[in-house]
Amino acid sequence: MKKPLIQPKEISVEQRIYNFDEVVCGYTEEQALEEASRCIQCKNPKCISGCPVGIDIKKFIWYITQKDYPSAYYTISEKNNFPSICGRVCPAEYQCRKTCVFTPKDRNVAEENAINIPLLERFVGDYARKHNLALNLTEKIKTNPKLINTKVAVIGSGPAGLCVAGELARLGVKVDIYEALHLLGGVLIYGIPPFRLPRDVLYYEINLLKNYNVTFYTGVSVGKTLPFRELQKQYNSIFIGTGAGAPTWLNIEGESLCNIYSANEYLTRVNLMHSDKFPEFHTPINVGKNVTVIGGGNTAMDAARVALRMQKIKGINGKVTILYRRTQEEMPARKVEIDHAKQEGVEFKFLVQPVKFSGDTRGYVKSVLCLQCTLGEPDSSGRRRPVPIKGSEFEIETDLVIIAIGLKANQILLSTLPELKTTQDGDIIVNPETMETSIPNVYAGGDVVGGEGTVIEAMGMGKKAAQSIVQKLTIG
Repeated sequence: MKKPLIQPKEISVEQRIYNFDEVVCGYTEEQALEEASRCIQCKNPKCISGCPVGIDIKKFIWYITQKDYPSAYYTISEKNNFPSICGRVCPAEYQCRKTCVFTPKDRNVAEENAINIPLLERFVGDYARKHNLALNLTEKIKTNPKLINTKVAVIGSGPAGLCVAGELARLGVKVDIYEALHLLGGVLIYGIPPFRLPRDVLYYEINLLKNYNVTFYTGVSVGKTLPFRELQKQYNSIFIGTGAGAPTWLNIEGESLCNIYSANEYLTRVNLMHSDKFPEFHTPINVGKNVTVIGGGNTAMDAARVALRMQKIKGINGKVTILYRRTQEEMPARKVEIDHAKQEGVEFKFLVQPVKFSGDTRGYVKSVLCLQCTLGEPDSSGRRRPVPIKGSEFEIETDLVIIAIGLKANQILLSTLPELKTTQDGDIIVNPETMETSIPNVYAGGDVVGGEGTVIEAMGMGKKAAQSIVQKLTIG
């Protein structure tokens, strides 16, 4: 008989909606040992193939069962420098847990009882952080005579760029990271709220790269404050990991009214610039009483949960509603994020398509006109296409709207490089085998090559790019 999945403790709803503290507490040692004991140590573990960076999951879990947590950490760190980060934000139900032997082959998402790999990874990463195990990793840096005097520039400090830097620096390559913002982390810091990814965890694992001789330059916008051509003169290779920070809009009437935010701006104001602590921090934000979030991905869930907390912190007795054109079954957001949003009081309206915003005499949004939808045939995403129902118009009162329907690649740098081949949507075109762009010795990865992916998928691209860079530097 299979043992049941071990569930971690979570902060109660009554407590967590008034702050940005982490919601999921993670495993205690006792819980980690019990969950690790559920792993049957398959002879040919499929879970490893489900990990974009190839962590030896079977091995690190076995070390947990032996209470050898340092060895578990070093096993993970052979493939991933950021276990505490990934253990918190990886959509493992679509990756390693989906390929766990406990998940039937015909399922497109992990079985509930699949081994909770990310929480075990988080346990190991947090153990290492508390015991300063990562300080010993400097001894693991390998040097290759052909790499010692090489230099690589990384543009962007999001997950792809951080992964490239870590992989290269551990081989003896000198890496410089250029970040346009004043803080490091890219989407990890401006896009993901602290209640999912605490900042002390994020800063700790990023700062470990300094042990590998990685240098960070913040407040540098390559293509604007620093010409790309200058980097080409100074470095053997360049990696572009500038992410997808440009919002996608609905392009409907009234979208330019006041109090209509892109999710990117809204989350950046709160997560990065601390609008929740205004006027202590000098970035204001409007807090609506009836907030409407449009979208069905993780960004929409984050925006809704942040908006709800802003209401509670400011003493506003309001509501937050998510509008989505399909049903919950088609939502791309993680189930755990949907569940948390529901627990906290976020309302959901499914099969709804906004078609027009209306404003008051001051130019502020006051309502959104919607159509009911039904589901038709599957579209290019594989999900059933939402079909608006004629004559089904209805209006929703709202005083603040957050649009979270997708992001596009940042164009500040890309627009200065006419020789760089991009798609119609502005994503960089790369060789999928090497991640090299149309410019020799210039590589790219993460959201800038394909819209909104996951943190671990971006890291997987970064790892592939790093391997290609090393091969080219050593072979020539």
